[in-house]
Amino acid sequence: MKCTVHASKHCVIGTADKRLFSSFVEQLGRCVYGGIYEKDHPLADKAGMRTDVMKLVKDLDIPMIRFPGGNYVSNHRWEDSVGPVEERPVRLDLAWKALDPNTFGIKEFMDWCQKVGTEPMMALNLGTRGIDEAKDLVEYCNHPGGTALSELRKRHGSEAPYDIKMWCLGNEMDGPWQVGHKTAEEYGRLASEVGKALKLYDPSLELVACGSSNSDMPTFPAWEETVLEHTWDIADYLSLHMYFRNDENDAETFLASSKKMDEFIETVVHVCDYVQAKKRSSKTMFLSFDEWNVWFHSNEQDKAEPDWKVGKHLLEDVYTFEDALVVGCLLNSLLKHCDRVKVACLAQLVNVIAPIMTEDGGPSWAQTIYWPFYYASKYGRGEVLDIRLDVPSYNNNRYGEVPYADAVLVYHEEEQELDLFVVNRSLTEELTLNLDTVGFGQQLKLIEHIVLHHPDLKASNNKDNPNRIMPVLNKGTMDQYLAPKQSWNLLRFSLL
Repeated sequence: MKCTVHASKHCVIGTADKRLFSSFVEQLGRCVYGGIYEKDHPLADKAGMRTDVMKLVKDLDIPMIRFPGGNYVSNHRWEDSVGPVEERPVRLDLAWKALDPNTFGIKEFMDWCQKVGTEPMMALNLGTRGIDEAKDLVEYCNHPGGTALSELRKRHGSEAPYDIKMWCLGNEMDGPWQVGHKTAEEYGRLASEVGKALKLYDPSLELVACGSSNSDMPTFPAWEETVLEHTWDIADYLSLHMYFRNDENDAETFLASSKKMDEFIETVVHVCDYVQAKKRSSKTMFLSFDEWNVWFHSNEQDKAEPDWKVGKHLLEDVYTFEDALVVGCLLNSLLKHCDRVKVACLAQLVNVIAPIMTEDGGPSWAQTIYWPFYYASKYGRGEVLDIRLDVPSYNNNRYGEVPYADAVLVYHEEEQELDLFVVNRSLTEELTLNLDTVGFGQQLKLIEHIVLHHPDLKASNNKDNPNRIMPVLNKGTMDQYLAPKQSWNLLRFSLL
């Protein structure tokens, strides 16, 4: 089966913001306690942070991490997570029916961010709290000194301000499951006033207003319109969340599910542009897709976990090779919309629906989905070209006509390099790839062809076989590019 990629140097969607390759850490399950932080682990540093996990995180080169939630944040008191650890109170986490010891708080997270080379994206509790608590947290984190809360931060061991620039105005406030759930009108008014207070302190802060938790919400997309009516002047981004499932064990439908992400993004863009026109505004509203991933494997086993303990085994999806292909398509979708989607957070980072898994007291390893994210983060930061594919399609009951190839092409002008990400959705045929490029003026030379492929869609990595699904170099010829059936591919071309 043949696939021709038509591309022009002059047809550009936009430049991919590095923050498209961000992630998410929440005090949920073993993401923090038993994942990032495990003070008795043989590989833990003096602060209790697992160095093996830090190595896997640093290799992903994640520019920003959202914290501390998630559903957790809507019942969280930030004051409990600062100061001497031995004096911090243990609280009930109502979102996940767990105990929260507050051992890993703001200082610990900020210190860990510095160790792994990332920036924070801090979420504010607009469920059970409001304007005072939000502005107090910003003062505690960002003000250099001379005020009650900035001096308190210094006494807590952080002389320099954290200078956190991006703040989420709550989390999934449209969801009835959220502690402090609000109507669009209620949330929009609160978010507007909180945002106004924060911008009065520092106009350079970047604020993210809550969009819909997913496109199946009964309030979508009216929620977006109402919230934007209130927050247009103070919000810099509107959030989107979406998770993907394969309950029916239908591979062809699952591999096409990135089309649902495309539709979600494009609908939200239309709503943003409608409100822009309605307000006669010159401002463009950008998007933060700050929760996305595959999530469904662990739903049944989560029901057996006892309530009110620290570090419950929750949302520990073991990802298959099939999931890695879907994540590859989802990354392609984010890149294809980089003109409006400027931030995206793979949810989450460790143990909880995550690319990295650990065993308590034992090893850590990369899940199958780690690898598409690793390469997209490494080679997806450039100009995304507006390509066209000439490739056969298959008909799907849910998504209609689905091209067998899903692809995105990224141009790195400084390096004079083109990077082609391709997922072959066909379960039976390999793809012969041809590139038809205009405007580059040089003969393309293949640098390398990296492929992720396995004959068993349900194959996975685990502690005993952590390298079962691993990227390899394709040993095909330099003038014929073949993408195996059911495979993720990165082809790097030099223009020099």
